[in-house]
Amino acid sequence: MAAGMTYFPIATNTLGSATSSVTFSSISGSYTDLSIVINSGSTASGQDIRCRFNSDTGSNYSFTYLTGNGSAASSNRATSQTFMPLDYNGYLSGSIATTTIINCMNYSNSTTYKTILGRFSTTAFGTDAAVGLWRSTSAITSIEFLTSASTFLAGSTFTLYGIAAA
Repeated sequence: MAAGMTYFPIATNTLGSATSSVTFSSISGSYTDLSIVINSGSTASGQDIRCRFNSDTGSNYSFTYLTGNGSAASSNRATSQTFMPLDYNGYLSGSIATTTIINCMNYSNSTTYKTILGRFSTTAFGTDAAVGLWRSTSAITSIEFLTSASTFLAGSTFTLYGIAAA
């Protein structure tokens, strides 16, 4: 048996038409961590990808991000948000050119807050790295992805992986 972590594909959603949100629900608690890979675009330029856990719309999310475009870098943070922004610079545009990778550590633990690490890149705008916190001890059983003000383009893909310790 190989040492290290093993990824198991849980679900993939490829959009057949423009959609305002994508949800993975009834997520099993049998893995150590989750990883989500998103290749997407939106029907309007300058949109952000956002997520919510377990349909929580309360002010329970915080994040810190770093961003760079090859000539400048910046950072920002926010607390008490009603969603977790997965990129902060409006990278979604009218083509499927944004790749987002999110890792949720200890998602099924019911004694600690949930932390995510994310990487977001697009050839047109730059790269973000972020850390986010969901201030809840509930196990994550559903994840909803949405844009800041438009819809995801048809052809966008969302893939959820479970990670198990070997």
